[in-house]
Amino acid sequence: MQTINVALIGQGFMGRSHSNAWGQVAKFFKPPIKPVMHTVFGQPEENPKAFAQNWGWQNAATNWEELVKSPQIGLVDVVTPNYMHAPVARAAIEAGKPCACEKPIAGTLADARQMAEAAKAKGVKTFVWFNYRRCPAVGMAHRLVKDGMLGEIRHVRATYLQDWADNSVPLLWRFDKGLAGSGAHGDLNAHIIDMTRFVTGQEITEVVGAIAETFIKERKTVSGTAAGGIAAGMEGGARMGKVTVDDTVLFLARFSGGAVASFEAARQATGNQNRNTFEINGTKGAVKFDFERMNELEYYDATRPRAVQGWTTIMCTHGGDHPYVANWWPDAHIIGYEHGFTNQAYDILKVLAGEEPTFPIPDFNDAYQTQRVLEAALLSADERRPVRLADVK
Repeated sequence: MQTINVALIGQGFMGRSHSNAWGQVAKFFKPPIKPVMHTVFGQPEENPKAFAQNWGWQNAATNWEELVKSPQIGLVDVVTPNYMHAPVARAAIEAGKPCACEKPIAGTLADARQMAEAAKAKGVKTFVWFNYRRCPAVGMAHRLVKDGMLGEIRHVRATYLQDWADNSVPLLWRFDKGLAGSGAHGDLNAHIIDMTRFVTGQEITEVVGAIAETFIKERKTVSGTAAGGIAAGMEGGARMGKVTVDDTVLFLARFSGGAVASFEAARQATGNQNRNTFEINGTKGAVKFDFERMNELEYYDATRPRAVQGWTTIMCTHGGDHPYVANWWPDAHIIGYEHGFTNQAYDILKVLAGEEPTFPIPDFNDAYQTQRVLEAALLSADERRPVRLADVK
């Protein structure tokens, strides 16, 4: 079987997610190309050698510039903080290497645009890890809309609510605009913008209005390193530092097919640990999804007699009808967060082999369109006015 050597640039929460995916994909799927976990890059203080040994990487490196250029590497996978996405991805593209990158594609709109332009100019295949597209229930929602089961889309409602960022959490890189680009907005709204674009098959044409708020203005500076998850094991020191990103962003929008939409991202929505949701209402039906119940899709068929209309819960775990799950477990032996990454790794390998993915994977240009929506919402919140996407480039 053909193989491809993968270089992982970065560690942390996403490094673990991606490492697990590359290590599992050929065990559960039959990809046309088998990934080889060749080298992981990390800063010396991150101890990349220990990370490599734990997650199954053959080598560890502390110089990403040399690693990206290495003739031994066939695919570069970027999981660094957002501000480093652009330089690493551009170096990979310049070296002619296919490049996969965590979301959002970049910390700024300018970086995202340059990354998309560079990939187009070089003709290099690129991928962005909007992993929620790979949930079987989300894929099923996409199919229902594509098959006309919802009719004309009228309403799109999306939220991504978390509650981990209370006062006890120190000043992580995620709270620094220079490193992250934005806060809950780029971290969470990016996902639900992409998901609703994917499910509806439409583009957002205007942000009608928006509000952004930072509730906690200062946090203790970081002491210690992460032990897992987003902030586990991180402690605050004696000094305080300024938070320069949003804690929440809400915005209203219009889709190209005429639907109106609302989006909300928050990191301090008490009682919501990872509530990534959408509801899409059409003239013939509707769907609802909540990642905290990720194996289920709610479907409403408005074409049935009124006396028997009602929401139906679909357990999206039947391999004959629902995407990806035939490669996992029997019916209702549910899958979890990590499986979306493995599903995407499989589709990346299919595309690299010249095959069609199960569902479209956002490339750099596609992810740039999501970045344009993120930028339009911030402009709308800052200037308190509607922003047309045609004016955001």
